[in-house]
Amino acid sequence: MLEHADVIIAGGGAAGFFAAAHIAEASPGARVIILEKSAEVLAKVRVSGGGRCNVTHAEFVPRELASYYPRGQKELLGPFHSFCSGDTIAFFENRGVALKTEEDGRMFPETDASQTIIDCLLRETTQRGVRVFTGYGIREINVRGTGWEVITAKGSLTCDKLLIATGSSPKMWDVIRQLGHTIVPPVPSLFTFHVKDPRISGLMGLSATVSVRLSGTAQDHMIFEGPLLITHWGMSGPAVLKLSAWKARELYDRNYRFPIEVNWLHSVTFGEALDVLRTQREVCGKKNIMTSGPFDLPRRLWVKLAASAGIADEDRWAEVRKELLENLAAQLTKSVFRVQGKSTFKEEFVTAGGVDLREIDFRTFESRIRENLFFAGEVLNIDAVTGGFNFQNAWTGGYMAARAISSKLRETP
Repeated sequence: MLEHADVIIAGGGAAGFFAAAHIAEASPGARVIILEKSAEVLAKVRVSGGGRCNVTHAEFVPRELASYYPRGQKELLGPFHSFCSGDTIAFFENRGVALKTEEDGRMFPETDASQTIIDCLLRETTQRGVRVFTGYGIREINVRGTGWEVITAKGSLTCDKLLIATGSSPKMWDVIRQLGHTIVPPVPSLFTFHVKDPRISGLMGLSATVSVRLSGTAQDHMIFEGPLLITHWGMSGPAVLKLSAWKARELYDRNYRFPIEVNWLHSVTFGEALDVLRTQREVCGKKNIMTSGPFDLPRRLWVKLAASAGIADEDRWAEVRKELLENLAAQLTKSVFRVQGKSTFKEEFVTAGGVDLREIDFRTFESRIRENLFFAGEVLNIDAVTGGFNFQNAWTGGYMAARAISSKLRETP
């Protein structure tokens, strides 16, 4: 006889466990099973944030929170009004897990250990009778009346409600496609840039607050701000990661070879920079240019940019010609660099792509195509910049799906 459950949750990650905990709490006695293809559950939770688990972000206004999602911004606005970052904090703190906020808004457990979050979710689901089957990779899903048959590597199960929370899984996307859903082709998001350029060579570890945009795209006014970190392979940091996320599909289409324009002075314009340089020439005429830059820039970076503008080591401000000042202002505010490839950002592998959002009812996270089929997490075409936002999508989606499933379970005779 086939194993039957009221609810099967495909995927033993953040969204799946969070949903299971809420379904089991709202529907005591419901038979809830989590199917995980690997031998370990919550693996991404374990490695996230360098093993500390960046649980969420200290942004508590739904509209502002939604703005961090290149894909899903419009769709998540409503759900965030039902379950936002403050609700995530309350969930964990009510279960004895206190969170702390770092300067950049990222939130971690006070223990600085992802195991704390894992233990909380395991404890919550175990105590409420949720069963977890590992090694159950899903091969096929079939409609069975108003419910489902789930065929796995270890046999078949049936259920009344099915929640798919399998993350960025090409195999599962193939299975979902067979159910009639459209899959937006996946491409990488959140990656760093390979740049070889004398202006940044030897400056590994140096950081500056910048604004950056794709170069050569006059019609594209998207500018990304924040720290830029120079690495031994090129550029990283929040400004670069934001650009990589928002332009994920376009950069994929360009085969990760494209020019970027960096304003090392953040919001200072070319004209404003030129005015400052002219004033510096008048006031500090006798001083050496390389040792007396007027901007708050790391000195080694200033020297590199000045040299690239044609200024010699011995040049003094009074001696610098008009065209050299203009060159320097351009290097400071609109340096163009050629990107020649990418690298995954640490362990934060994020994919842009997944189930087409037009096919989901975001009041319930239920499929508009198949009744009693729900989705949550990165299996959907939703992704965010780094900082705890991708987990918040998992918590919110898991909660919204769980609430809708529990409501349906109560309606069932």
